[in-house]
Amino acid sequence: MHESAPGAEKLPGVSIIGASGYSGAELTRLILRHPAVRLERLYAFSQAGKSAMSLYPATGCDMTYHTYEGETLSDIYFLALPHGEAHAIVPRLQAAGRMVVDLSGDFRLRDTAEHERFYGGKKPADAVMTYAMPELSRKEIAASRALSNPGCYATAIILGLAPLFDAASPLPKVRSVACAAMSGLSGAGRSSKTELSFAEMGGNIRAYKVGMHQHTPEIMQALGTSATNPSFDFSFTPLIGPLVRGIYATLTVKLEKPVAQADAAAAYEAFYRDAPFTRVRRQMPEVRHVAHTNYCDVFPAYAGEDGTLTVVSTIDNLLKGAAGQAVENMNIMLGIDQTSGL
Repeated sequence: MHESAPGAEKLPGVSIIGASGYSGAELTRLILRHPAVRLERLYAFSQAGKSAMSLYPATGCDMTYHTYEGETLSDIYFLALPHGEAHAIVPRLQAAGRMVVDLSGDFRLRDTAEHERFYGGKKPADAVMTYAMPELSRKEIAASRALSNPGCYATAIILGLAPLFDAASPLPKVRSVACAAMSGLSGAGRSSKTELSFAEMGGNIRAYKVGMHQHTPEIMQALGTSATNPSFDFSFTPLIGPLVRGIYATLTVKLEKPVAQADAAAAYEAFYRDAPFTRVRRQMPEVRHVAHTNYCDVFPAYAGEDGTLTVVSTIDNLLKGAAGQAVENMNIMLGIDQTSGL
């Protein structure tokens, strides 16, 4: 039986629904060691009755997975469920006054038609959540009790582009963006799929969902436009490669006029000056530089005389792209140090 640390009973209690997936396991590890909250309960329908330690020894958690049956006993709920499953749970938690952080795409998009086009199914109309990217909406997060955590590709790409779309940016206007981004295999979740096995993906790379990836409208929404009526040309080619974790995005931007690389770097540094987990680099980022951390590394890597600006952005898809950012958002919502537990 898991035992809380002395005084832990006074801390806000946390439950994780969908705790047996990769993001859920990362949440378990982070919350278990978090100094300002206590882990109360783990829910995982397919693994109910098993211990977290039996699936993920690295978490150091001996708690047992349970089937979620509508309880609202904890102060804070993280939902790490497949898309489409949070719809039925979030409204009940909100009605009970609980804090909620949802890691799925169920509540990310404001536009109903875009949600149905890119995710399928109906967009829930009975729950309102704040789209929670700390670098862009810290004040809104702090004033909220229900948060929709950004997607992994979306996090890397939005953070790579956001300084260009800031109203106060000294950089030229964006005409187009062409993005190619590679994800590790863990981004597809824990469920077994033959095409994602080591035998299929070892030494292999392939593109998928070209032009129709569900993070496309999320990216456009965060940048102040939409996938339906974009204010600039945008193309996104997602790829999957033979690494477990990490996202590596290369963003080729066409600006209305040329900009010096040093000026671009200075604008990026100014934009992220108060962002503890986004690092503007002066050298080429690598996945290994951010793996197992909550950092996003961004590098304005090239500025051409034709107005081309190439930006490279990389994150750990399970942390800054999922569980780590979710804990970061919880910290802001609770009004504690944004970096606590991370």
